[in-house]
Amino acid sequence: MPKQVCLYARVSKTSQSVERQISELETVATRNDWEIVDRYFDHGISGTKGRQDRPQLDRMMKDSTKRKFDVIMVWSIDRLGRSLQNLMEILNDLKSKNIDLYLDQQAIDTTNPTGSLMFAMIGAFSEFEREMIKERVISGLDNARKKGTHWG
Repeated sequence: MPKQVCLYARVSKTSQSVERQISELETVATRNDWEIVDRYFDHGISGTKGRQDRPQLDRMMKDSTKRKFDVIMVWSIDRLGRSLQNLMEILNDLKSKNIDLYLDQQAIDTTNPTGSLMFAMIGAFSEFEREMIKERVISGLDNARKKGTHWG
């Protein structure tokens, strides 16, 4: 019996599309003879938001409790989330239900211990990147204020 999988995709802006993410995941599922049983798409929602602010992620996690699938496929870890805490909560929740995670761009498959370790490491780097961006923005705004730039 083929693995039952679902696809999760997210974009930060409503003007963006999940089409590329989905197309690539469908190709992987077909190549592995996995059956896609559901699809979850969050449009216009930041990856920094938690489950409570992402309706499709929340629906998917509720469906995982019902064991509607064996594997969650996501194009990239930053589509799943940008907070290490949120990412680890999701992974731990899925592991407790024996549901695996496939991350295409990072070539991570949590059906093995190496994949689980890599997931944790990439999640940490993703959060670090977000914090660096935030720090640069704050620094840029402070610099602009010092130069007399006014907004609003």
